[in-house]
Amino acid sequence: MPPKAKVTKEMVTEAAFDIARTVGFEQITARSLSQKLGCSTQPVLYHFPKIDAVKRAAYKKADEFHTAYLLNVSDRSDDLLLGIGLNYIRFAVEEPNLFRFLFQSGYTAETSVLAMIDSEELRPILAAMQAGSGLSEPQMKEVFLTIALFAHGYASLFANNSLGYDEAIISGHLEKAFRGAVSALEEESK
Repeated sequence: MPPKAKVTKEMVTEAAFDIARTVGFEQITARSLSQKLGCSTQPVLYHFPKIDAVKRAAYKKADEFHTAYLLNVSDRSDDLLLGIGLNYIRFAVEEPNLFRFLFQSGYTAETSVLAMIDSEELRPILAAMQAGSGLSEPQMKEVFLTIALFAHGYASLFANNSLGYDEAIISGHLEKAFRGAVSALEEESK
């Protein structure tokens, strides 16, 4: 009889990510993980003695997945910020369970919006936006905050409700919020 396949920490993390993605992070349990992996709960609990630890590992994987999703913008022009904003909303539409896990579960490391803007996880997104906009880092953070709060409102509505998604309307609203934020910065610098 061949030896049983070894369950690795990465396999447990991947299974937890998949559970969070398909049925919601609340369903990540030792039992659901062992069923998904086709093993007893022992290998799961060996790698993650507490289920909260596996949820945190799955959260980190979901955050990396989200960042890659946001940065997958086909148009790398001046509208990069708008493209990332639309991707944020589109993510909530296409991946509502992951959106709720990332932004409505209490697993985020930051305790305020301002802490989020200075987080390591946001640096690649802000750097890409800044490169495409010509704004300074403080200006980019200010514009990002406006767009992020606006986009998050839309995204939350879609992730938690059965609303119709109309990208043309949303894109127009995001563009107005962006132009308004940039206009306000220009006004302040006068």
